[in-house]
Amino acid sequence: MTATLTPVKKRSALTKGQLPKAAPYIVLALALILGAAILALIGFNAFGWGIVSAMLFTVGLVGWSAAVEGSRRAKDKLATCLVVGAFLISLLPLVSVIWTVLVKGLPGLLDPGFLGTSMNGVTGAFDNKSVENGAPVVGGIYHALIGTVQITLLATVISVPVGLLTSIYLVEYGDDRPLARAITFFVDVMTGIPSIVAGLFAAAFFFAVAGPGTKTGAVAAVALSVLMIPVVVRSSEEMLKIVPNELREAAYALGVRKWRTILKVVIPTAISGIASGVTLAIARVIGETAPILVTAGFATSINNNVFGGWMASLPTFIYTQILNPTSPSNPGPSDQRAWGAALVLIILVMLLNLAARLVARIFAPKAGR
Repeated sequence: MTATLTPVKKRSALTKGQLPKAAPYIVLALALILGAAILALIGFNAFGWGIVSAMLFTVGLVGWSAAVEGSRRAKDKLATCLVVGAFLISLLPLVSVIWTVLVKGLPGLLDPGFLGTSMNGVTGAFDNKSVENGAPVVGGIYHALIGTVQITLLATVISVPVGLLTSIYLVEYGDDRPLARAITFFVDVMTGIPSIVAGLFAAAFFFAVAGPGTKTGAVAAVALSVLMIPVVVRSSEEMLKIVPNELREAAYALGVRKWRTILKVVIPTAISGIASGVTLAIARVIGETAPILVTAGFATSINNNVFGGWMASLPTFIYTQILNPTSPSNPGPSDQRAWGAALVLIILVMLLNLAARLVARIFAPKAGR
């Protein structure tokens, strides 16, 4: 009776000298376990556990790869680990900010009347009663929300036409002329000016035109437009530059005038990037505090007239609620209102980005078959 030998399955030449597909997961599990053990000895915390585990994972995976695959693939895995690690580190502040604002802002946002009432008539007695007796927090952000929307909308109406027309001149008509070079230089300078300087400029301008002490939402909109225009010009200019010249030449060959080519061919082709640039400019100014304090002041009641009277905004509301609580002895309700307003501000920026994507999709040129 002869014994049959089971043939040993040899590794394919294509997979020889390679780590198994599950190698990263095995190393990650071991790194997490070993990192938890090390942190348990010196004092456990989640952040330290993540850092130590990441270091152990990188050393383990690269070392294993060097032993099995050779130095070339080990260096490739080291570079991959560094890139992924840098990405995760850059993501940490964003996740931390969003998580903190959600945790601290949701209680204020879920309060009844938070979005539909103002701070008119709200005193520290209401906050003391809320803290001592557990009564609902009184007062909301309706007046600041209305002010933010009106000021930002007026600033956008001022900035977008000026910025877009400037970028069209620079790309389509500038031809490196002295005026175009001067505009480019001043746009670069305006991009880096502090926001408070823009507020002081608008306040001084309306001081000379309308008299001292002029503080309205329109003045604040002018200050914000000073900050928005350079962003709109730069972003729109870059988007117009990447429009292929062949499209312009095809339109000219058909006898289309230049202004009509720009209106019907160039701008629709670049509308996606232009919309993103406008959204970036709005997000740049919607959270500004200093210029609005200088130019629009602060109000606790609703003001629907952007051209008359002091006007509140979400940034100034957050600033005053934190710096000067309604009840200094019980600042909890003011902190809750401030975090709720910060969450609303983030939601507004997110909605603006979604609106920009929608506008870009609707007006972008349709692709042919």
